[in-house]
Amino acid sequence: MASALFDPGREGFLDGTIDWDTAVFKVALLRSYSFVASHKFVSDVTGAGGVLHATSAALAGVAKTNGIADANDLTFTTPAANASNHVLLLFQSSAVTGGADVAATAQRLVAYIDTGTGIPVVPNGADISVAWDNGANKIFKL
Repeated sequence: MASALFDPGREGFLDGTIDWDTAVFKVALLRSYSFVASHKFVSDVTGAGGVLHATSAALAGVAKTNGIADANDLTFTTPAANASNHVLLLFQSSAVTGGADVAATAQRLVAYIDTGTGIPVVPNGADISVAWDNGANKIFKL
Protein backbone atom coordinates (compact mmCIF):
# COMPACT_ATOMS: atom_id res chain seq x y z
CA MET A 1 0.00 0.00 0.00
CA ALA A 2 1.20 3.50 -0.73
CA SER A 3 0.18 6.52 1.31
CA ALA A 4 -3.26 7.76 0.28
CA LEU A 5 -6.11 10.12 1.03
CA PHE A 6 -9.46 8.70 2.12
CA ASP A 7 -12.16 9.32 -0.51
CA PRO A 8 -14.69 10.79 1.99
CA GLY A 9 -11.87 13.05 3.20
CA ARG A 10 -11.43 14.46 -0.29
CA GLU A 11 -15.19 14.93 -0.46
CA GLY A 12 -15.12 16.68 2.93
CA PHE A 13 -12.67 19.28 1.65
CA LEU A 14 -14.97 19.95 -1.32
CA ASP A 15 -18.24 20.11 0.62
CA GLY A 16 -16.85 22.06 3.59
CA THR A 17 -17.22 19.40 6.29
CA ILE A 18 -13.41 19.35 6.61
CA ASP A 19 -11.66 22.70 6.97
CA TRP A 20 -7.86 22.82 7.12
CA ASP A 21 -7.97 26.44 8.38
CA THR A 22 -10.34 26.20 11.34
CA ALA A 23 -10.72 22.57 12.45
CA VAL A 24 -8.29 20.70 14.71
CA PHE A 25 -6.19 18.01 13.04
CA LYS A 26 -4.22 15.28 14.79
CA VAL A 27 -2.06 12.35 13.80
CA ALA A 28 -2.18 8.88 15.35
CA LEU A 29 0.32 6.05 15.32
CA LEU A 30 -1.78 3.26 13.83
CA ARG A 31 -1.29 -0.50 13.71
CA SER A 32 -3.28 -3.58 12.63
CA TYR A 33 -5.22 -1.83 9.88
CA SER A 34 -5.45 -2.35 6.14
CA PHE A 35 -6.34 0.81 4.24
CA VAL A 36 -9.90 1.09 2.93
CA ALA A 37 -10.38 4.19 0.76
CA SER A 38 -14.10 4.47 1.59
CA HIS A 39 -13.63 4.71 5.36
CA LYS A 40 -14.90 8.06 6.65
CA PHE A 41 -14.46 8.18 10.43
CA VAL A 42 -11.84 7.11 12.97
CA SER A 43 -14.44 4.65 14.27
CA ASP A 44 -14.38 2.94 10.85
CA VAL A 45 -10.64 2.32 11.30
CA THR A 46 -10.96 0.99 14.84
CA GLY A 47 -14.02 -1.03 13.83
CA ALA A 48 -11.87 -2.71 11.16
CA GLY A 49 -9.31 -3.77 13.78
CA GLY A 50 -7.07 -0.69 13.66
CA VAL A 51 -5.43 0.33 16.94
CA LEU A 52 -4.52 3.95 17.66
CA HIS A 53 -1.36 3.49 19.70
CA ALA A 54 -0.67 7.18 20.40
CA THR A 55 -2.21 10.45 19.23
CA SER A 56 -0.44 13.76 18.71
CA ALA A 57 -1.42 17.15 19.97
CA ALA A 58 -3.23 19.38 17.49
CA LEU A 59 -1.17 20.17 14.41
CA ALA A 60 0.33 23.63 14.64
CA GLY A 61 1.34 25.97 11.86
CA VAL A 62 -1.16 24.56 9.39
CA ALA A 63 -0.81 26.10 5.96
CA LYS A 64 -2.24 25.58 2.51
CA THR A 65 -0.95 26.79 -0.80
CA ASN A 66 -2.05 25.56 -4.21
CA GLY A 67 -3.97 22.64 -2.69
CA ILE A 68 -0.94 21.49 -0.69
CA ALA A 69 -1.37 20.90 3.07
CA ASP A 70 1.50 21.53 5.46
CA ALA A 71 2.04 21.91 9.20
CA ASN A 72 4.85 22.05 11.72
CA ASP A 73 6.74 18.84 12.35
CA LEU A 74 5.54 16.97 15.43
CA THR A 75 6.73 14.62 18.15
CA PHE A 76 4.99 11.72 19.86
CA THR A 77 6.39 11.95 23.38
CA THR A 78 7.48 8.56 24.75
CA PRO A 79 4.74 6.35 23.31
CA ALA A 80 4.74 2.90 24.92
CA ALA A 81 6.93 0.29 23.30
CA ASN A 82 5.15 -2.08 20.92
CA ALA A 83 6.61 -4.71 18.60
CA SER A 84 4.22 -3.97 15.72
CA ASN A 85 4.83 -1.73 12.72
CA HIS A 86 2.93 1.56 12.94
CA VAL A 87 1.90 4.01 10.24
CA LEU A 88 0.40 7.51 10.49
CA LEU A 89 -3.28 8.37 10.40
CA LEU A 90 -4.21 12.02 9.84
CA PHE A 91 -7.71 13.05 10.89
CA GLN A 92 -9.88 16.03 11.78
CA SER A 93 -10.49 15.57 15.51
CA SER A 94 -12.89 18.48 16.05
CA ALA A 95 -16.00 19.86 14.47
CA VAL A 96 -15.40 21.77 11.24
CA THR A 97 -15.42 25.02 13.26
CA GLY A 98 -12.69 23.83 15.62
CA GLY A 99 -12.88 23.37 19.38
CA ALA A 100 -12.79 20.22 21.45
CA ASP A 101 -12.42 16.71 20.08
CA VAL A 102 -15.64 15.08 18.93
CA ALA A 103 -16.47 11.37 19.24
CA ALA A 104 -14.53 8.93 17.07
CA THR A 105 -17.75 8.35 15.14
CA ALA A 106 -17.51 11.98 13.94
CA GLN A 107 -13.72 12.39 13.56
CA ARG A 108 -13.11 12.68 9.81
CA LEU A 109 -10.32 10.68 8.20
CA VAL A 110 -7.98 12.54 5.88
CA ALA A 111 -4.82 10.55 5.12
CA TYR A 112 -3.17 7.18 5.64
CA ILE A 113 0.62 7.54 5.54
CA ASP A 114 2.60 4.33 5.38
CA THR A 115 5.63 5.41 3.37
CA GLY A 116 8.33 7.93 4.09
CA THR A 117 11.57 8.20 6.00
CA GLY A 118 11.25 6.08 9.14
CA ILE A 119 7.75 4.80 8.29
CA PRO A 120 6.57 2.32 9.29
CA VAL A 121 7.92 2.79 12.80
CA VAL A 122 8.15 0.38 15.72
CA PRO A 123 7.71 2.33 18.99
CA ASN A 124 10.41 1.52 21.54
CA GLY A 125 9.41 3.88 24.35
CA ALA A 126 11.47 6.82 23.06
CA ASP A 127 10.11 9.97 21.41
CA ILE A 128 9.08 9.60 17.78
CA SER A 129 9.62 12.66 15.61
CA VAL A 130 7.61 13.20 12.45
CA ALA A 131 9.21 15.58 9.95
CA TRP A 132 6.80 16.33 7.13
CA ASP A 133 8.22 16.29 3.62
CA ASN A 134 9.70 19.62 2.57
CA GLY A 135 9.28 18.71 -1.10
CA ALA A 136 6.51 19.77 -3.45
CA ASN A 137 3.65 17.82 -1.82
CA LYS A 138 4.38 18.41 1.91
CA ILE A 139 1.87 16.35 3.98
CA PHE A 140 -0.51 15.84 1.06
CA LYS A 141 -1.79 17.46 -2.09
CA LEU A 142 -5.42 17.51 -3.12
